[in-house]
Amino acid sequence: MHELGITRNIVAIVSDAAKGRRVCRITVDIGELSGVMGEAVAFCFETVAKGSPLEGAVLDIRRIAGRAHCAACRSEFDQESLFTPCPCGSRQFTRLQGEELRIRSMEIEEEAA
Repeated sequence: MHELGITRNIVAIVSDAAKGRRVCRITVDIGELSGVMGEAVAFCFETVAKGSPLEGAVLDIRRIAGRAHCAACRSEFDQESLFTPCPCGSRQFTRLQGEELRIRSMEIEEEAA
């Protein structure tokens, strides 16, 4: 399950950026065609975040649907898998979205003055 390693990396990256401050929420984009199971990342998150500035934080996972642009008919179309052809039948396309795996945002608790 490579999602455990991915979750560890997310926690490490956000912890470094938070510089010791408590993180309340993080939002992560995961593309439907990325090969990463968002449910598995969510499952691992609480355990991996324990003892870090992310402990108790809300993990918001945004799923990004696959989309591509066809070189043959010049239309955009939804892709349910990496190998879904254009409705015109062409397999000459440029993927526009769906392979993302990124930390979109994080909310950090304000420091007391």
